[in-house]
Amino acid sequence: MSREVTAVKRFAGDEITHFPSVVQRSIAEKVILSRHRLRACAKPLQPSAGHAVPTRRVLSGRRADLVERPAALPARPYFSSGPCAKPPGWRLDLLDTASLGRSHRGAAGKPRLAEAIERTHALLQLPADYRLGIVPASDTGAMEMAMWSLLGTRPVTMLAWESFGAGWVTDAVKQLGLDAEVRTADYGEISDLGGIAPDRDLVFTWNGTTSGVRVPDAKWISSDRTGLSICDATSAAFAQPIDWSKIDVGTFSWQKALGGEAAHGMIVLSPRAIERLQSTPAPRPLPKIFRLTKSGKLIDGVFRGETINTPSMLAVEDWLVALDWAEGIGGLDALIARADANAAALDLWVQSSNWIDHLVSDAAIRSNTSVCLQFVDRSDPVANAARQKALVKLLEQEGAAFDIGAYRDAPPGLRIWCGATVDTADIQALGPWLDWGWEETGK
Repeated sequence: MSREVTAVKRFAGDEITHFPSVVQRSIAEKVILSRHRLRACAKPLQPSAGHAVPTRRVLSGRRADLVERPAALPARPYFSSGPCAKPPGWRLDLLDTASLGRSHRGAAGKPRLAEAIERTHALLQLPADYRLGIVPASDTGAMEMAMWSLLGTRPVTMLAWESFGAGWVTDAVKQLGLDAEVRTADYGEISDLGGIAPDRDLVFTWNGTTSGVRVPDAKWISSDRTGLSICDATSAAFAQPIDWSKIDVGTFSWQKALGGEAAHGMIVLSPRAIERLQSTPAPRPLPKIFRLTKSGKLIDGVFRGETINTPSMLAVEDWLVALDWAEGIGGLDALIARADANAAALDLWVQSSNWIDHLVSDAAIRSNTSVCLQFVDRSDPVANAARQKALVKLLEQEGAAFDIGAYRDAPPGLRIWCGATVDTADIQALGPWLDWGWEETGK
């Protein structure tokens, strides 16, 4: 072991030891070593006599003497939070084209749709009596279908701590006119999860894509509830453990954690949700694409691949390729481990930075997929917004990172997708480019 590696490990020992797995500790060592080498030629800041040691905030306003342009680019600089990176090794010629130009209800198309449902059900480890179907309009369509079809017969508690959750609140209160208790929180925080009445329906987002806040678990949802829990799980599915026994309706899209294509959503229904659908008709007219029952019975075909309207069979074939990859690397546990490793690698870079920090200070509720960062110096939001724009543009021009700007309603900063289809080596390669880009845009 070189003196350099030994010194870096000794310096970073306290940071590294809090990671539970050997893999995460190895990632931590590599990230710190990379930054150590990058900064090796920089003259360290020394406090002058009679002056305090510079704080992190003060340091954020100073440029290092030299931050070199990194030599190595991320192999796949796709860090968008949706649509997300395609699975590693993805190629267009992997897609089976036999179903293209054929009826989705015929012998070529319907079995492929059924296969997509069955394999997704197995990959997510859904309970055997939970139903899964393909529905129109991505996760948004699936959530609207659930809310319009199931809500209104009892009061509902709405939880929102970022823009998409706030959108469901708007639907519940302004469009559906529901008797709603609304609990909100600022960006980087989470709504109060305590004392939710079990006889009320519940709507929440498991992982807030635009703030990077996720629920810590599902223990706060009553096992004895008589209301339904409806969960937008689109940025959590395939990347975080979800206790499906606490979820009556779950929704997600193909374009998120497995890097599929847009416009197709999936809806998960528990037996309790199915019973509500069949016994208590929605107290409002429903458009065709929201209807899950006919004559008081579940339209069973939706959950066997008989979609409500015409799907893109090209997108279906792409989803099947994503499932091939996910199954091939070890399934759900492997997907979660990859997302955790990516988030750990990014966190190590953040901890060693003097100009950026997590938007979510509490690690227990911090996402491992849509990781949101904010600038340390937040004294001038207008200037920060301009610098964010310049940094994002520069790194895209360099081919180092695509689509990493913070969401438009979030505080200025960065949003970096760390889901399973991203390689940890690319997260590690990204850090030096972020440092370089920050210095370049501050000149």
